[in-house]
Amino acid sequence: MIWESIANIPTPLLLSFVTGGLVLNLAPGQDVFFASACGVQGGPKAGALAGLGVGAGVIFHVVLATVGLGAVVAAHPGALLAIKWIGAGYLLFLAWQSWHADGGHARVRGTGNPLSIIRRGALSNILNPKPVLFLLAFLPQFTKAEYGPVWHQILGLGLIFAVTGTLVTMGYGIAAGWLGARLGARMSVMNRIASVMFTALALRMVTK
Repeated sequence: MIWESIANIPTPLLLSFVTGGLVLNLAPGQDVFFASACGVQGGPKAGALAGLGVGAGVIFHVVLATVGLGAVVAAHPGALLAIKWIGAGYLLFLAWQSWHADGGHARVRGTGNPLSIIRRGALSNILNPKPVLFLLAFLPQFTKAEYGPVWHQILGLGLIFAVTGTLVTMGYGIAAGWLGARLGARMSVMNRIASVMFTALALRMVTK
């Protein structure tokens, strides 16, 4: 079983993995900024749902890494480049929606729909090629054949990383939503801020 293999990993090594994962997740990156942008625009609930969606995207990458598809994608720069530009285009589309949203009471179409927010969060992560490379570099460092089937370890550790990362990202989204609500600014201002953040994410994706 997967969790039996995880239980065979020495406790200090497992704690080192969890600690390292938390440090990486706490460092603001694309996922954090995306959830924060959604929180600023739609409030704490939207920020939390965006973080949940991002977590679903991480699980997608974990599954890819487990079955080996992540390695195949990583070995083909053309595929990574295509995913990167598609992801940047998606973020720019969200930026355009946010900038042109009604500043009175309306928000970006679908922003108030929980499933839509989760879907946007998942897509923002799935269309980012960096998690593929990161998981392939990070997870194997904590696996050994003597602990059990390596794919069990990759999947189990990946799920742990996804859960802790999701909680951290949701926390950022909630905090950003709370701060946006406390500012008492007009929704148009919040939409413009979110638009700028989405645009910055798109630029960051294609320049790094």
